[in-house]
Amino acid sequence: RWRSGTPFPTRKGGALSVVVIGSINCDVITYAERAPRPGESLTGDRYIMVQGGKGANQAIATRRLGAAVCYIGRIGSDPFGDFVTANLVRNGLATDHLHVDAAQSTGIAVIGIDARGENAITVIPGANRFVDEAQIAAARPQLSAAKVLLTQLETPLAPSLAAARLVRSHGGLAVLDPAPVPPVRLTGEELSAFDITTPNEIETEALVGILPVDLEAARAAAQRINALGIATAIVKMGGRGVYVRSNDIDLHVPPFPIVPVDTLAAGDCFNGGLAFALANGRPLIEAVRFAAACGALACTRLGAS
Repeated sequence: RWRSGTPFPTRKGGALSVVVIGSINCDVITYAERAPRPGESLTGDRYIMVQGGKGANQAIATRRLGAAVCYIGRIGSDPFGDFVTANLVRNGLATDHLHVDAAQSTGIAVIGIDARGENAITVIPGANRFVDEAQIAAARPQLSAAKVLLTQLETPLAPSLAAARLVRSHGGLAVLDPAPVPPVRLTGEELSAFDITTPNEIETEALVGILPVDLEAARAAAQRINALGIATAIVKMGGRGVYVRSNDIDLHVPPFPIVPVDTLAAGDCFNGGLAFALANGRPLIEAVRFAAACGALACTRLGAS
């Protein structure tokens, strides 16, 4: 239910339609009082192994909210691949467009969480690097019907651009989570292929050279993002909330007060909530506030997916 108590309606004629293209990993998460210093061997408290990857995280978040989701991704033919596939199925996601690449390994991430809930991540992309446009072509019926497309940058950009063009040509919205920002800045032409982008503080600085440390800086950064060709900039500022700017909106959405357990995948849950609300036809500001609630809730639970 929406915070006001008004339930999100189901679209007449069937379920919502969200397509997610992106990475899927097996995450090995370690918990310790602090991060080790260079050259130090540090004894931690515990570890868990869960499914992760920005694409799969966002697909699961959207599915758990009740949307019908098509996930497009790529794994290796190995035990890690079996592990993440089983997790997708447990979460109600079909694996029709999860390609098994016998020549590659499944992506993995090694994640350290400290006592404050902050995380440091090393990712080995594996098969994620080989998501291709043939997979986009195979999912053309789903993309043509999609209300919202979610993409990130842990998989190649070209397939995401092809998917965005297809979705937008049929009246859907294309959302780019610019994470991780590539070493070479995205061009205006690439960015303008999307309707919405949702960078966090670090990604915002990498995109436009402004670190959104306060509302004035966030507004300036959002303006620069708009100038690059994306109609709607949603700057995620962590504990300072979210700044939203589009043609008719220039607004700060304050954060929800929580006690974090870990911040892992909070941004992915934000994007899942955003896609779900937009696919329901909610106004942008309502959708962003709903997304912020999803991201906040994610910080009160361990792990990514």
